Amino acid sequence: MGSVARITQISARSDQGFEDAVRVGIDRANASLRNVTGAWVKDQKVEIENGQVTAYQVILEVTFVLD
Repeated sequence: MGSVARITQISARSDQGFEDAVRVGIDRANASLRNVTGAWVKDQKVEIENGQVTAYQVILEVTFVLD
């Protein structure tokens, strides 16, 4: 029997780094969605203030299998 998956796009932000931003996004996706099976980092960006990086942001494409 086959399965059907859906992909949704989310944005996540962290003051610690890109890896932490991905973790924040996946944790939040798992809290809201069932059967999360993977994610693709579609885009990354940093916020800069006074010449210093202040935040890291990722756009994730999250895949989850439908019931």
